[in-house]
Amino acid sequence: MKLRSLFKFLSNDLAIDLGTANTLVYLKGRGVILDEPSVVAVRKDGKGAKVLAVGREAKEMFGKVPGNIEVIRPMKDGVIADFEITQAMLRHFIRKATRSSFISIKPRIIVAVPSGITQVEKKAVREAAEQAGASEVYLIEEPMAAAIGAGLPITEPTANMVVDIGGGTTEVAVISLAGIVFSKSVRVGGDKMDEAIMHYIRKKYNLMIGEPTAELIKHNVGTAYPSDQVETLEVNGLDTVMGIPKTIVVDSEEIRKSIFEQVDAIVAAVRIALERTPPELAAEIVNRGIVLTGGGAKLRRLDVLLREETGLPIVIADAPLITVAVGSGRALESLDMLKLISIR
Repeated sequence: MKLRSLFKFLSNDLAIDLGTANTLVYLKGRGVILDEPSVVAVRKDGKGAKVLAVGREAKEMFGKVPGNIEVIRPMKDGVIADFEITQAMLRHFIRKATRSSFISIKPRIIVAVPSGITQVEKKAVREAAEQAGASEVYLIEEPMAAAIGAGLPITEPTANMVVDIGGGTTEVAVISLAGIVFSKSVRVGGDKMDEAIMHYIRKKYNLMIGEPTAELIKHNVGTAYPSDQVETLEVNGLDTVMGIPKTIVVDSEEIRKSIFEQVDAIVAAVRIALERTPPELAAEIVNRGIVLTGGGAKLRRLDVLLREETGLPIVIADAPLITVAVGSGRALESLDMLKLISIR
């Protein structure tokens, strides 16, 4: 075996789903080994900023830190908003993913990015990964990774339609012959829903809640389509009038209405993709349907709403939260596929 081939064989190659809400890391030969919030806590003083915690530990600090500590989400709308903090976060996750190995060779890394990403944003992702310790960096579009992760036959001359709903973006794509025939990327996802819930609760109940509470509400009683059974949830927050803690009860129907605008934007993106798909492929989608991936695919009755709006079969991927990471990892396992689908 040649020395270069030996190095590649021994390296800890990684695939990273660098998401607005969560970062997942796939280690070649082992699968998804890390899934943590894309959150960093830093202490700021006269000398600059020092990273205190990353991932789950940092997220637990939301709303509980003194003035000299800031909890930062360095990814916004699926792209890097804070380069240095993203670099520090990536370095931490890469070390955590590979620390159990005796191999010290720098890994090749695939990073999944939104299909609507700009050249400047692509450069930022590459540089962040390189500075964090990558020997080579490949970029793959999230809907392509999602299709691979969902087990769709992307290399065949047939229509594969994917809707990947993440924290910062929703990616809608039609894929055939290992290429994206049409894609639509909208910067709407789980985060915008959380913001809408926070705004609604404050406006209606004069109650201020944080992002973690809004996310909890979305997961427990959030829904995209009306149901005969209305569910309720107790919510704790700060009364903005009295300035004291208060508890209220919200129900699934009012939360559905509070996130209507964000859900409608996702439905509109799907409609646009269907309208612009070539007729022959569109005819195949009628039979094959649409696959939902990403954390947003778990929003209750979203599949029912999309089925009502499009008249098409809607399938939720088996493990929607890790589909993009798994698809990126499968591309990492096959160099031929990686060369075929990676973007510059």
